Amino acid sequence: MEYSKEFKQALSAFSPAEKDRLIFRLLKKDKILSQKLYFELIDPENEDEKRAKMEIFIEAEVAAAAKHLRNPKYFLVLIRKISARITEHVKITSDKFGEVSLNILLVNEVLNHSKNLSDTYKLYMYLLNKIFRIVVLTEKLHPDYFLELKSGFERLADLINSNHQLKKLFVEHGFNLAWLDPDHIPAEISSIQKELKNKGFLR
Repeated sequence: MEYSKEFKQALSAFSPAEKDRLIFRLLKKDKILSQKLYFELIDPENEDEKRAKMEIFIEAEVAAAAKHLRNPKYFLVLIRKISARITEHVKITSDKFGEVSLNILLVNEVLNHSKNLSDTYKLYMYLLNKIFRIVVLTEKLHPDYFLELKSGFERLADLINSNHQLKKLFVEHGFNLAWLDPDHIPAEISSIQKELKNKGFLR
């Protein structure tokens, strides 16, 4: 929504007390905005510390979710909830590097814990789309971050290459396994993803 000059002037005319009341009313209705402002203004933890806590959270929650592997649908529901927490972290902190690194960690932990899962198609398609998004986001990062992401990508490549069913699914949907190296992600990866979706892949 775009705000007119008149509307902005009307808001500016509010007294400090009126502005404070309005801000607190809006914050009560928007949890993410409230947490974002808290983080930016007075949170004693910085972005790196928040990311480190998320790493511990992801490892613990995936391990807990793995106890429900006999119910693949519920397991995927739990994984989606963990993914939503990563999204929340990114919205609050604007942690673009963490958006990639935390999602790589999530996928690696899921693959590591779900080796004995029988009904895998929906989970693997979910992970395929998530990994495609990871490489798209990685290509947008400054190359200085690539070295820090290298080990996570290498672990991911090992897990996929050792899983025949998953590897076959990736190939069938046009994902080049060479892209599991930040230095080999093509500049046009976002267009490649869109083209594959338009052709009916990644679904």
